Amino acid sequence: MPTKKEVQKVINEIKPVLQRDGGDVELISVNKGVVKVRLQGACSGCIHAQQTLKYVIEDMIKEKVKGIKKVENV
Repeated sequence: MPTKKEVQKVINEIKPVLQRDGGDVELISVNKGVVKVRLQGACSGCIHAQQTLKYVIEDMIKEKVKGIKKVENV
């Protein structure tokens, strides 16, 4: 099972990319292959937030952490 520590390591790699545009992401939980995050700053109201979640955050986490099924914004 993937651990919160493994996912947090990847989140820490993603943060600088989001922070450049005034956004951020916080890891909330990892449970049964589902990662819950909270988009913050500019990301929370951005029209591209779903794309960022799917094609940046989710893809990178799935690539680097085995056993992740999906990433959800809460």
